[in-house]
Amino acid sequence: MVAIIKTSHSIHSILNYNENKIKAGVAECIKAGNYPIELEKLNFTMKLNRFLKLAQLNENAKRNSVHISLNFDPTEKHSKEKLIEIADIYMDKIGFGKQPYLVYEHQDAGHPHLHIVTNNIQRDGKRIDLHLLGIRKSEPARKEIEEMFGLVKAEGRNKNETKSLRPIQSGRVVYGKAESRKAIQNILNTVLKEYKYSSLAELNAVLQFYNIKADRGNVDSRVYKTRGLLYKILDSKGNPIGVPIKASSFHSKPTLKFLEEKFKLNQTRSISDKRRIKNAVNLALVNKNNISLNDLKMRLEKEGINTVFRKSETGLLYGVTYVDHTTKNVFNGSSLGKQYSVKGILERCEPNTFQLEKYYLKSISSDYIKNLKSIDNLKTNPINILVRSENTNDSIPKQLKQKRKRRLRRSI
Repeated sequence: MVAIIKTSHSIHSILNYNENKIKAGVAECIKAGNYPIELEKLNFTMKLNRFLKLAQLNENAKRNSVHISLNFDPTEKHSKEKLIEIADIYMDKIGFGKQPYLVYEHQDAGHPHLHIVTNNIQRDGKRIDLHLLGIRKSEPARKEIEEMFGLVKAEGRNKNETKSLRPIQSGRVVYGKAESRKAIQNILNTVLKEYKYSSLAELNAVLQFYNIKADRGNVDSRVYKTRGLLYKILDSKGNPIGVPIKASSFHSKPTLKFLEEKFKLNQTRSISDKRRIKNAVNLALVNKNNISLNDLKMRLEKEGINTVFRKSETGLLYGVTYVDHTTKNVFNGSSLGKQYSVKGILERCEPNTFQLEKYYLKSISSDYIKNLKSIDNLKTNPINILVRSENTNDSIPKQLKQKRKRRLRRSI
């Protein structure tokens, strides 16, 4: 069994995430612990208010919400009663046995797992300490429960197996198969909370895997000028389809202002997270000449890293982004160093002079070419234009010549 604990300042978003899974038909609330009313009689407002009333007892607590997932091996099949018993014992052992909590069984992944929603504000207003909760209490509890119920042990598993027991990865959004707003909201609830990104381009590098894009519109558009944000569903070719939905219309309010706060928080990230991607790229390219970009992508995917090459509308390559699904980090290539930018990757993958010349030619600004005075200028090789020396026979104004003479005389 693998236990993953996440803390938050918003119980509403956590609860909403699990309730939306129920509406989508891929989850069920199987237990309401320490609630005064039976589970069958509880509605969303009742579930939420139980947590909010406790949170009001200590308004100084910045993080008062806890979201736990208990993940079991794909080979294990447990009855609902057994899952409830495991959840109850786990909550008691980590010190949350007397807190209100909701247990959800999710069925949208290849392995059985539970999600538990609770908070850490007690009836007397005191907080349950969340510092190192996973190491201090969760790990010992997990080991005891594995022995008690004969569960497959998490220790000793290789990285690939452990990776498969991570929290649920939502499926791609397919236009027309589900209500657009709900489908997008389910993806955003997972991605915005779990991944670390410092720009809209980095966020979209993750969202594109779920056929979603966050778009500010054209610079001249009303949406852009009013600092608005639209979420769009993409088709199989990456083109927008259907009606865009305003960020402000979602319950969690994933607006541009909200994202910019996230960008600031994620500016500084762990050196080890960056080093993991660097090492993976270096290992994929070591002693391998003329490797193609597709080969590089495939090798990085084996390490849990997706590589997104960004292209302009004309198909020109101008950027690369790395999405590490293991550490949940997204990095623009240039932020890792010159070797990991588009130019650096092309030089390392295709050191052939022709390929580099082709790359630099494509990098010449289209605006520069449009502003050339005559069509005859286009007949000249662009490489020669860039590297040619200036004509030394051009006439020099008389006044400038005189100044040079005066300076020479003074120096003599």
